[in-house]
Amino acid sequence: MHSHPLDRLAAPWDGEEMTTTRAVLFDIDGTLVDSNYLHIDSWQRALAASGHAVDAWKIHRAIGKDSALLLEALVGDAAKEISDEASKAHSKLYAAMSDRLRPFDGARELIADLARRGITVVLATSAPEDELKKLRAVLDVDDHLTDVTSSEDVATAKPDPDIVAVALRRAGAAAGDTVFLGDTIWDVQAAGQAGVVTIGVRSGGVSEEELLGAGAVEVYADVRDLLEHLEESKAIRL
Repeated sequence: MHSHPLDRLAAPWDGEEMTTTRAVLFDIDGTLVDSNYLHIDSWQRALAASGHAVDAWKIHRAIGKDSALLLEALVGDAAKEISDEASKAHSKLYAAMSDRLRPFDGARELIADLARRGITVVLATSAPEDELKKLRAVLDVDDHLTDVTSSEDVATAKPDPDIVAVALRRAGAAAGDTVFLGDTIWDVQAAGQAGVVTIGVRSGGVSEEELLGAGAVEVYADVRDLLEHLEESKAIRL
């Protein structure tokens, strides 16, 4: 079940009149598209090829981080030595599995519903352009989008807030009138640093407790769960 503990609601609700949400920023991997476990498998095999056997669960804990930070978390000081090799291997292995990418149930419908309500929708991702092209094709929601970010827009990905800040500018909305939707604690941390509240989804394999602990104001099982309870959301103000 989803939850929205009111005592966790952040700045926009503290003593201010609640205004209608103007924009929703979406993470893609693990939030809109079922891709996290393909990334885990790709990183595990890429690291093994670089001489580093890393348990899959440890990789899962780092998914959603900037690749340099991910490698540092997994192999420590060796990250700098294998960064290029491992990153290229990961990209090649992931691309070979791209036929297995699929949108989560409700992803297209949620974005279309928000757009029909006049809410600006921006995909806030730091995925490389080649990956992003495949993800956009899988999602097939471009008609409802105002803009999309990519790795070319920032030097460092989440949990650095820069990609959220870029998406916020492109949405043309104030942070207090915007909601971010993501599946990892790195999403929550990045959005929080940019002054944007986050709704968490568990579809990336992260627990409700961890997402709330990182600062998410609501947590739903997945985008279908949010779509079915959109009128009840305390974060997306219709």
